[in-house]
Amino acid sequence: MSHSKIREDKTCLNCRHVVEQKFCPNCGQENTDSRKTFHHLFVHFFEDLTHYENAFWKTIKNLLFKPSTLTKEYLSGKRLSYLAPVRLYIFISFITFLLIAMFPSNINDEINKSEKQLDKEMAKANIKIDKGEDKKYFHLKTMKEIDSVQKYGKEEDKLNATSYWFTEKAIHVTEKNTKKEIYEKFVESFFHNLPKILFIIMPFFAFFLWLFHNKKRWYYFDHGIFTLHYFSFLLLIFLIMFVIDRLLGLFGENSPLSYVAAIINFVGTIWMCYYFYPAHHRFYGESRIVSFAKSVILFIINSLFILFLLSFYVLYTFINLH
Repeated sequence: MSHSKIREDKTCLNCRHVVEQKFCPNCGQENTDSRKTFHHLFVHFFEDLTHYENAFWKTIKNLLFKPSTLTKEYLSGKRLSYLAPVRLYIFISFITFLLIAMFPSNINDEINKSEKQLDKEMAKANIKIDKGEDKKYFHLKTMKEIDSVQKYGKEEDKLNATSYWFTEKAIHVTEKNTKKEIYEKFVESFFHNLPKILFIIMPFFAFFLWLFHNKKRWYYFDHGIFTLHYFSFLLLIFLIMFVIDRLLGLFGENSPLSYVAAIINFVGTIWMCYYFYPAHHRFYGESRIVSFAKSVILFIINSLFILFLLSFYVLYTFINLH
């Protein structure tokens, strides 16, 4: 609840209705001074999210440890006791991506870890890599060589229109970027666009739920609320593991606390994978066997869809690097 001073003027600034008390009885706006300091705006943002009533911590507790409780409570009409689903998701995603931006992972470590795997994949595609100490460029055929094959080569050696377009884009990227630069640009682009990717995934996630359940009993809206809470849970678990990993990482990789971080990450990952089943079972009220079967099928379908979407995104990001 806001602690701002109440205006002496009893006319609502929003609807011009007479305000006898703190809030306008016509539109609900608080009758306080409209000019605020930055500090007030910042505090008011979190007040608005948590409304200083235990609703925030009550929501977080149920989200983490009581699968589907928030969804059932919200759809039953008990909405003031918890944060609204959209507000909850926006709040958690805001904090998550803010902290990721503030404490990014070491890109050089990530490059070293995945370099061998990338080399293996490039070898399969017959792409040679210059193993120089300072620079590692991908070496494809030049466009001049490819155009020569397209014009004078054998039919089986020529590229179709789609392959030619992709090859041209790949050559453009690899001629102007080292492997490290490609990694850096890709990781930066990925985390920058991850919120958009999640927003794209969620409607499809809810759609798959809609396909597998009684259309007369459940509306798409119900599946949407379930999806918002589920994705909020996934982001929250990721956020907790991220914060713990960064905090305990301050003590060094060889510290005993690194083992604590590893255990927490392991438990968190297991809970993330398992959470969907009890949430599904409790919310939709189906038998454990039916719910388990549907959970597995939905998990596979959504995993394949997410894999497809991420693969498309990787390809799109690669061909648009500069």
